[in-house]
Amino acid sequence: MTAIEPIVIVTTGGTIDKAYFDSLSQYQVGETVVARLLSIGQVTHPYRVVEALRKDSLELTDEDRALLVEQVAALESRRIVVTHGTDTMTESARALASIADKTIVLTGALSPARFAESDASFNLGMAFAAVQTLPAGVYITMSGQVFRGDQVRKDRANARFVPTA
Repeated sequence: MTAIEPIVIVTTGGTIDKAYFDSLSQYQVGETVVARLLSIGQVTHPYRVVEALRKDSLELTDEDRALLVEQVAALESRRIVVTHGTDTMTESARALASIADKTIVLTGALSPARFAESDASFNLGMAFAAVQTLPAGVYITMSGQVFRGDQVRKDRANARFVPTA
């Protein structure tokens, strides 16, 4: 019997992992909630979580993206989910497109996972399912859809992702 290849979830921060530390503070990226969300969802497929960064995506630099690409390329797994802030998710998708022979799915949230009415669990679940079924390439799962990483943009006015082509 062949062992099932684990899915690696690489966390970079973003809204999905934001938290209030007190009633007067701004959101800050906290410890990742990804493993807790997958546990709540009773996920039985093998996975492991790797923290690459803990930043708001607007603070990501070219060096951060180069580090992300290097870390994802070095992973043995061919199926990778990247949690990421939504503001610059498409920029990181473009950077990750240089990696061949892996299925990479980026996802995030428009409100923190710690909020009751967050889209985080749904988006992470979509990404987890999509990475198991899609061919090699880079994709984004947001707004209830799966997009090619190079054919999507964030529509800030309507708080959703939409196709560009």
